[in-house]
Amino acid sequence: MRIGSANVEMEEVTDQAQIRTGILRVRERVAIAARKAGRQTEEITLIGISKTQPAEAIRVAYEAGLRHFGENRVQEWEGKRAALGALEARWHLVGHLQSNKAARAAALFHSVDSLDDFALAQRLDRARDEQNVERKLRVLLEVRVEKEESKSGVKVEEAAALAVMVVALSHLEVAGLMCIPPFLEDAEKVRPYFRRLRELRDSLTRKIGRELSVLSMGMSHDLEVAIEEGATEVRVGTAIFGSRAAK
Repeated sequence: MRIGSANVEMEEVTDQAQIRTGILRVRERVAIAARKAGRQTEEITLIGISKTQPAEAIRVAYEAGLRHFGENRVQEWEGKRAALGALEARWHLVGHLQSNKAARAAALFHSVDSLDDFALAQRLDRARDEQNVERKLRVLLEVRVEKEESKSGVKVEEAAALAVMVVALSHLEVAGLMCIPPFLEDAEKVRPYFRRLRELRDSLTRKIGRELSVLSMGMSHDLEVAIEEGATEVRVGTAIFGSRAAK
């Protein structure tokens, strides 16, 4: 075997081991945080953020027990789907969705976790109707919990109006809320943003008279705090796949 080939194989083995170890460590962190918060580990879904990762890495994570994956772009998932579409996994769109890709997203994903606009919601609803899919498309309302104009998400003060309109659409299921708070090295400083999302969820539940069971918040560096504040889904990329982008 040539040295170059041996190095490639060694890298692949290392990457696989890193992914499996990463999943185990993250699950342990989730379990510890859940116990600390007096919650059951089963209440919390781990979503592996697989954007920029090759299909091979996602398959390794699936074989290690991960079942939920988050992709950032419609076209990127389309490129991987042929190699992974047979897996019994659930695929989440976690990145901002452009309106001209709504029909494709409605057909490709089990959940759109970044809905922040009613016109976009209407496009998704219409697409599901035209695709004649009986099961409703799960959506989360992405909320901008801090006034960062560079980020997508509905404003906190406008979330109630959006929720009222979206729940009336017959082909969408509004399951809860999602947020991407500011990145702060001290995870404790992120707590107020997670708390704000939880309190908003509770307020919206009363307003629309429908349970919003999902709180998607918390990532690699702050998932413990998010769980303590009520997260039901945590989105983890780096701690599972590492920071290396796909070649």
